[in-house]
Amino acid sequence: MRHESTSAAILGVLRRRLRQEGWTAVRLAQELKVGEATAKRWVAGKGLTLDRLDRLAGLAGLTLADLAREAEEVPQGLARELTLAQEKALSSDIFLSFLFMAILAGIQPGEIEADFALPQRAMETALLKLERLALIDRLRPGRARALVDRTLVFRKAPLRSLFERHMKYIFFELDYAAPETIYTSEVVKLSDVGAAQLAELIEKLRGEIQALSDHDRETAVLPGKWYGLLSVMRELDLSTVRDAGWHLQG
Repeated sequence: MRHESTSAAILGVLRRRLRQEGWTAVRLAQELKVGEATAKRWVAGKGLTLDRLDRLAGLAGLTLADLAREAEEVPQGLARELTLAQEKALSSDIFLSFLFMAILAGIQPGEIEADFALPQRAMETALLKLERLALIDRLRPGRARALVDRTLVFRKAPLRSLFERHMKYIFFELDYAAPETIYTSEVVKLSDVGAAQLAELIEKLRGEIQALSDHDRETAVLPGKWYGLLSVMRELDLSTVRDAGWHLQG
């Protein structure tokens, strides 16, 4: 069991680092002079000899020793909830909170620095703050990983208030009649049990979106853009609908 978990951790580090360095399956196939399907199998650990592993590690800027070391360092039992102090610190700085969420999603600081055309000193200051808050771990210059589980749940007021101030208006200012606006809306009648199951479906969707993002960064050829998605449910006040129904008899 120990060997299997170590192998899985090494492959996980390899895939993550290849993705961070911009190595898609197509690029790997071209570089290694093999078919795309073969490149995908190797990255998945199938037919992966020591020589091939060494070659892939080199493309990711690592040695085999680096791979093994990072695999051993992968933190276990990550927290799924921030402390009140951590949430307060993040909520005081919109960029700091965004940077943390991006790192949580597996995006490296260098990519964010390039997207926002930030001075390196500004990024270093932000990373240092996150490190002091015990939210990230600096592996080496330009790289970081979150010390919190990706299924993180925001339960406290500070970050919910941050969303209220900086994010909610983005969704409420959308022109929902515009054809380029992608959204779905549904009205259902549910018991308390059904409502709880719906909440679980929303959380499951979040996990699927994270998996989609990971896969897209690994395989996409086109440059990426930043997207926001809001999944929300609430009990409806149908008094307006009821009143409209009563007016029909007039």
